[in-house]
Amino acid sequence: MALEKRGKLGGFFFLLCGYMSLIMRGRLYSSCVRSSMLHGSEIWPVRKENAVALQRAEMRMVRWMCGVKLKDRLPSKKLRERLGIDDIALVLQQNRLRWYGHVLRKDHDDWVKKCMEYEIEGPRPRGRPKRT
Repeated sequence: MALEKRGKLGGFFFLLCGYMSLIMRGRLYSSCVRSSMLHGSEIWPVRKENAVALQRAEMRMVRWMCGVKLKDRLPSKKLRERLGIDDIALVLQQNRLRWYGHVLRKDHDDWVKKCMEYEIEGPRPRGRPKRT
C-alpha cells in the first residue's frame, strides 16, 4: 500500500510524510518546487492570467501538503502561515525587482542597459499595427 502510494506521488512523497513538520515542508517546497516554478521569472512578461494560474497551482500544492481539502474552506493566508511561506505573486514581484536592480547597476555600455534605455525615433503610426 505505501509503495503504491509513493509510486503515484512520484518524487514529491517527502512533502506528505507525517514525520515532517509543516514548517519543514514549507521550506522544502520553497527551495525545490517553487524555485523550479519560478525559474527565469525575472524576465517573464507576466499577465494577470499567468499570476492567477501560478497562485492556483501553488494553493493546490499548499492544501495538499497541509492535508486540507477545498471543501474545508480554510483561508489561503492561514494555510501559507502554517507552512511559513509567502504568496507566489509576492515572490514573483521580488524576483523581478531584484533583477531590475542588477540591470540598473550595470555599466552604461552594457547591451542590457542599452536595451532598457533605447528609444525609437520618429512618430508612432496611427491605428492598429498591421498583421505580418
